[in-house]
Amino acid sequence: MTKIDLVFRQIDERTRDVSLELAKKHIRPDNVYIIDDVRPFTECVNQMLRIDHDCDYVVYLDADCLILEDMREFIEQTDAAYVDAYVTDRFRGRLHCGVHITRIDLVRAMGAIKPPLDDMKYVLRPESRLRNLAMKPLRMSKQFRNFDILHDYFQYYRHVFMKYALRELRSRTQVQLKRLSSAMKHWPDETGSMDDFVIANHAIQFARKHVGKHATAAETHAFIEALPQFAAQELERLGVVEKEAFMMDDLEHWLDKNDDRHIYGAAKDKPMVFGLGLSRTGTRSLTAGLQMLGWDTSHYPIDEDTYTELAYGQYDLTLLKYHDGLTDITTIPYYQQLDKQYPGSKFVLTVRDEEGWLRSCQNHWFNRPAFKHTDDPDEETHLLMRQLLRAAVYGCYNFQPERFKWVYEKHVREVKEYFKDRPDDLLILNVCDGEGFDKLAPFMGVPVPAEPFPHKGNVMSQRVEAARAAAQVAE
Repeated sequence: MTKIDLVFRQIDERTRDVSLELAKKHIRPDNVYIIDDVRPFTECVNQMLRIDHDCDYVVYLDADCLILEDMREFIEQTDAAYVDAYVTDRFRGRLHCGVHITRIDLVRAMGAIKPPLDDMKYVLRPESRLRNLAMKPLRMSKQFRNFDILHDYFQYYRHVFMKYALRELRSRTQVQLKRLSSAMKHWPDETGSMDDFVIANHAIQFARKHVGKHATAAETHAFIEALPQFAAQELERLGVVEKEAFMMDDLEHWLDKNDDRHIYGAAKDKPMVFGLGLSRTGTRSLTAGLQMLGWDTSHYPIDEDTYTELAYGQYDLTLLKYHDGLTDITTIPYYQQLDKQYPGSKFVLTVRDEEGWLRSCQNHWFNRPAFKHTDDPDEETHLLMRQLLRAAVYGCYNFQPERFKWVYEKHVREVKEYFKDRPDDLLILNVCDGEGFDKLAPFMGVPVPAEPFPHKGNVMSQRVEAARAAAQVAE
C-alpha cells in the first residue's frame, strides 16, 4: 500500500484549521508534518526538505487550499514523479498551484541541491526552482491533474495584500504579466468599499511603486521579507477592519449558497477528448488548455503500456482509465478506431499556416533521431514509440519538407471528410493564429476561464533555433 506523508505549510492563514481538517479527510496521510509560520518562503522550503520521510509520496499543501474531494485513490494509482494540482483560484480562475504531489525520490533529489545564489527564480519561487533543477538531470516530467480545490478563498485581508504584492513581482515576464492582466479584467469593479479585489489591486500598485523593474535578487528578497510589516502598515493607513475567524460552518454555508458553481473535471459523464493536430500545430497549448477546462489529457505518452497496446492494435488503452483523452500524433493513425472505442468523444483538429508549420517541424526534429543506442529502458520505449508514430504518420523517419507538406494537407482533408456530417463532434482550432478558449470552452460545454489561453511552443522554438545556429558555427 502506498504510504503518503502530508507537509502542511501555514502562515496563520484564515483557512488553516479548515484546510488541515479537509486534507486529513481527503488525503488520509500516514504522517502529518506542519511547517508553522516560517518566513520567507525560501526558509520554509529549506525546512520542509530536511524532513526525514519514510513514505512513497509527499503531498505539500498550502493552508490557503481547501480540498473538497478525495485524492487518496489517485495518489495510490499514480507512478508520476510529480503531479501539480489544478485548483479554482479566487482571483485568477483555473490554475495549478498550492497542492504538490511529489514522489519521494524527487523529494530527496531536491533536498540534495544547494540553493543557487543571486538567483531571481529561486527568490520568487524557491520550491519550483529546486524541483526543476532536480527533475532535469533525472529526466523526470511534470504531470497535471484536476481536483475540486478552492484556492485563496476566504483569506485575511493582510494575506491578500502580501500575496498580490508578491504576485506582481512574479509577473514581470511577458507571459506572466499577460496572465495577471487577463485575470484582473475579470475582477469586479471597485465600489469604494474594501474587499479582496480592492486590496489585491492596492498591493499590486504598492509593489510596483516600491520594487523597480531592475531590482536585484537581494533587493527583491528584502522586500519579500518585509511584506508582513508593509501589509500591516498599509491596511492600517487604509482603515481596513480585518475579517473574523473562519470555521467549517462558514465553508458549508458558502457551498450551500454556491451549489450551482461549475466544478472543473468533476463531471462523471464528460466526453473523452482527442487532439487530432499534427505536432507543432499547438498540441501542447491545446493540452494545457484542456487541463484548465477540466480534462486531464495526456500529451504524447511514451509509456510502455501505451506503446505495446498501439503497436498491437489494441485501442482500449490502459492510459485512458486515468486520463480524459490524448493529444499530439499519438491519435493520428488511430482516431477512427478511438472514435468507435469511445463513442461520444470530442475531437479537436489544430491547424496552422503550412510554411510556419514546416519551419517549426524542422526545428522540432533537429537532434531528435529515430534510432540511437541506449541502455536506458525508458529511453528505449520512447524511441520505439517515436519510430512507430513517425512511420505511421509521416511514412519517414527524418524531416522531409515535401513529404510533410503532403501529409499535412492529406490529414486535414481526411479529418474534415470523416466528420462532415458530425459538426458538433469536431472543432478546428488555429492556436498559432490566436484562437483559444473563446472557441474551445463552448465546444467542450464549459465556461471560458479568466486566464488567457496557454501558448507553449514559442520558447522551445527559440531554443532550438539557437542550438541550430550554435551547431552551424561549430562546423
